[in-house]
Amino acid sequence: MDVGGVIIDRVADGQDTSFFGDRPMETPAVDGAFDALAELASKPFAGRVYIVSKAKLETAHRTRDWLARQDFADRTGIPAAHLHFVPERPDKAPVCARLGVTHFVDDRLDVLEHLTTVPHRYLFTGGLGHHRPPAEIPPWAIRADTWPELVELIRSSTPP
Repeated sequence: MDVGGVIIDRVADGQDTSFFGDRPMETPAVDGAFDALAELASKPFAGRVYIVSKAKLETAHRTRDWLARQDFADRTGIPAAHLHFVPERPDKAPVCARLGVTHFVDDRLDVLEHLTTVPHRYLFTGGLGHHRPPAEIPPWAIRADTWPELVELIRSSTPP
């Protein structure tokens, strides 16, 4: 699972409530993200939901602070130990391989393209804000526009 555009909303990009603006701690979560993550983290992926995000040191600290202020671990059941930060987007691939990730959600196709060991790759467009989703989605990616839709797609790809 990525953070920006998936958990943290990109709607306010370029404004003072943007995660990279003057008041990053006021940046909203993507609608429905916490409830959906709590559902996925209880079943079918109990203890196996990981956050893998591209972030330099300062952004990683800001992300951890934002998640802590949101009571992310308590609200979702995803512990802080399951947060992984990498310096470049392609670096998500070896982390996912090492963790045995089977499903990954990102708002960028260029990231998903590198995750060749992940059988289920989801392009999430519900947190893009004014950014447009790609016109064409490759056959190895599945597009989801909302968290409820994403949860349903993920559940349908996992055995009961």
